[in-house]
Amino acid sequence: MFGLLVLLGCVAVFLFASRLLNLRRAQIDYADFIRGVGNVLSRGNVDEALVLCDDTPAPVARVVAAAIRHRDSSARVLREAVDATGRAEVSRLERRLAMLAIIAQSAPLLGLLGTILGMARLAISFNGHVLVTRADLLGGALQCLTAAAGGLVVAVSVQVMYGMLHVRLERVVADMEAAASDILAMLAPRREAVA
Repeated sequence: MFGLLVLLGCVAVFLFASRLLNLRRAQIDYADFIRGVGNVLSRGNVDEALVLCDDTPAPVARVVAAAIRHRDSSARVLREAVDATGRAEVSRLERRLAMLAIIAQSAPLLGLLGTILGMARLAISFNGHVLVTRADLLGGALQCLTAAAGGLVVAVSVQVMYGMLHVRLERVVADMEAAASDILAMLAPRREAVA
């Protein structure tokens, strides 16, 4: 059982590292990015603004690009395009976070299972032998304690990892929402001028 807990811990560390790198790449200074896109759009160069969005590997850029592509649509269609893009980006960023939550919830249960199996080993030792040695007792007790401690260590560690990633994800989502509001406000006068 302890080997399974170690394996789950290693999987969790790998998932944490990959998600952390992904979220770090996803976070940009959105205000600076919006200013740059606004400057390009103020010169009337929509294609250059889209290239700037495509060259920036961040969810904020994809939300802004969706707004620019739908700039001539009605306000409702424009808002729906931005919202749909934002939801897709959040879904992509949340990928594999659920796996960490599952590991954090199942590790203590696996530790408990290991404890029960250790107790069963002790019971078998008592039942199978007339004379129970100290080694039999210590082996079963050690298995119980190791499984319980391993399950708790993995669960606590993975819960901390999940919390750290969730905080970073919330920051990226807040940046996307702010960028969406900024770009919609920036495009509103242009749409009124066209109409």
